Amino acid sequence: MQKLTTFFLRCSGADLSILKKCPSETSKYVGIGATIFFTGLFAALSGAYALYTVFDNAWFATVFGILWGLMIFNLDRYIVSSMRKQGKTVSELLMATPRILLAILISIVIAKPLELKIFEKEIEPELVVMEQQKYSEQEAQVRFRFQATQDSIKSAVAVLREEIAAKTSKRDELLRIAREEADGTGGSRKKNLGPIYKIKKADADAAETELIALTTRNEARIREYERSLANSDSLQAHALAKLEQTKLNGPAARMEALSRITEQSSAMAFAHWFIMLLFIAIETAPVFVKLISNKGPYDNLLKVEEHQFVVHEIEELARMNAQAKEKTANYPQHERTFIGTRLDTELK
Repeated sequence: MQKLTTFFLRCSGADLSILKKCPSETSKYVGIGATIFFTGLFAALSGAYALYTVFDNAWFATVFGILWGLMIFNLDRYIVSSMRKQGKTVSELLMATPRILLAILISIVIAKPLELKIFEKEIEPELVVMEQQKYSEQEAQVRFRFQATQDSIKSAVAVLREEIAAKTSKRDELLRIAREEADGTGGSRKKNLGPIYKIKKADADAAETELIALTTRNEARIREYERSLANSDSLQAHALAKLEQTKLNGPAARMEALSRITEQSSAMAFAHWFIMLLFIAIETAPVFVKLISNKGPYDNLLKVEEHQFVVHEIEELARMNAQAKEKTANYPQHERTFIGTRLDTELK
């Protein structure tokens, strides 16, 4: 237990030599160090999983996860160890605010990959739906690419067939008029094959000739259009056959799937926020513990220790200034005054 305690104390960034003088502070810094350590551990797991979903390589993901965890661990350790208790709530809160914001940002980054792993079973079916939707969109794009050409060909064929139908209808009408003239049921109402009938029969025969010519010409063009349409259908079928259903398995796709699930399910949305708030609480806990705790013996001893360096620095600067002034004792008065003023300014 002593080794574990020492390890967590080192994780907290506390000065062990000062802590030995105030053992009552040990438990506080053990708790802070343990929180920092486990935050780094969570960060390592989170980074490793995120990289595994990208590269699908366990060794690479493990190495990166360890490096990521160490970076977060070191950053958290610095955030906590750089805070100083002064017994002034407002100034300490202002000093802690950027550290808290940074801790929240780190917690969000850590939480997201772990959240994807926690909801993996719910995400997988949504990924299948997204893959099908993506394939349908690609299929619609391919069909749209050929749609204009096919519609144009079908429209041209319809016009040609309407021309044949219109000419056929006109021929039939002229034949009906000639027949009624012949049997006396129409026209002059005289049953004979006289000159009026011959004129009407000639009009019907001319319409028949025109219909045959038009049908021959239009049918040839229709066959050409149908060949073009068949070729377009073949190209479309070939393009559709080349489509592959994209496998969505990356972190971006998983985050999109999780977002869609949380929009559809209030329970998932609550779970998402609970996990996020949990990691924020874990990440910001060391900062808040340092912030809300009273100024203790360790803080006083640390202030004394740091103040010794300040005093030593001032003494050294003063000594060096005095030596410099002694060296310039033989200088003219205006030069001694100038040097003394500059040296005194540096001490302020």
